[in-house]
Amino acid sequence: MLEQIYTNYRLQLPTSEIYGTLVVRGGKIADIQPHSSSLGQDGQGDYLLPGLVELHTDNLEQCLMPRPKVQWPLKAATIAHDRELVGAGITTVCDAIAVGSTDPDSPRNKQFEDLIQAVCEKQKNDRFAADHYLHLRCELGWEMVTDVVQKYAEHPRLKLISLMDHTPGQRQFVNLDRYKQYYQGRYGVSDAEIDQLIQDRLATQSKFSLRNREILVQLGKQYKIPLASHDDATLAHVEESVRDGATIAEFPTTLEAAQSAQSQGLQILMGSPNVMLGGSHSGNVSALELLHHQLVHILSSDYVPQSLLQALFLIPQLTGKPLYESVVLATLNPAKAIGLENDRGSLELGKKADFITVKSDSLDPGKTPRLTAVYRNGHRIA
Repeated sequence: MLEQIYTNYRLQLPTSEIYGTLVVRGGKIADIQPHSSSLGQDGQGDYLLPGLVELHTDNLEQCLMPRPKVQWPLKAATIAHDRELVGAGITTVCDAIAVGSTDPDSPRNKQFEDLIQAVCEKQKNDRFAADHYLHLRCELGWEMVTDVVQKYAEHPRLKLISLMDHTPGQRQFVNLDRYKQYYQGRYGVSDAEIDQLIQDRLATQSKFSLRNREILVQLGKQYKIPLASHDDATLAHVEESVRDGATIAEFPTTLEAAQSAQSQGLQILMGSPNVMLGGSHSGNVSALELLHHQLVHILSSDYVPQSLLQALFLIPQLTGKPLYESVVLATLNPAKAIGLENDRGSLELGKKADFITVKSDSLDPGKTPRLTAVYRNGHRIA
């Protein structure tokens, strides 16, 4: 059996760092030793981490629509998306595919079917370098959202459903001025158009959200699909999420909501762009503040794939905590959240040899981590 040896690396284990050697046989981790070897690839003190596990990335949408009203060819967009993720050190990903929008002109009301089919087809035909799963982002105010989820509820690649409500005036956009600034800046709509959009979204929420939420919660329970809340801002939001059986709290917008979520056993997911930028672009709670309160369990690259690895190396500089503690936020913890921890997410014997190597000066203040190699199942893919 082919054996690969990686020695003189700073191995980031789940609860410690060791300077030593990792051995791969048959695509799996066969040995980890706290000493150097005279054989194999010499890491010269570089870092060796598990491959990153991503639960919520909007990058596929960005590849499909690189500018407003510009539609890139779907096949080319999916391949570009995969390569961008692998180039950021992500070896397992839940592609976050938005199902519906309360904006009747949004492509999210019609492109989800093509995106789901494209991801599943390329995964089945081994066209991807990373391992791709599905995360359906369900807009509760869209009338047809439950029909779509029902269709895919038994799909083996569906690993996560998030319950989203982007109605203006609450959750992510409590401040209506920020809401208007965001949407007018992104889509170029007039004051009259944005005011009408707000009224329409309030109407659709009132009509559909409660019913759709109830159906989606039942589907999650029936098919044992993990549920995530989204943008919880108040204690009432968190209580609703707990009542519905959610296990992940995506992007809580206030310290109060995050504290309540953790106290009730939810895994809190925050965005690594928030870490890199020092705050939320929507004016909500800072990920760094939550990190200082030990209220972050999972990091997601959200809309910037490369931010995930960058944030993992920035957090130790800002908090003084060891690197291995931040690494689990983007490896073992997200793997556990979707039931994949038995074969990936950490450097442990018998697990898939999914790992990345990073230049040794990456923890120096002001240095950006330099990804040097990406491996999946023991094969180098970047």
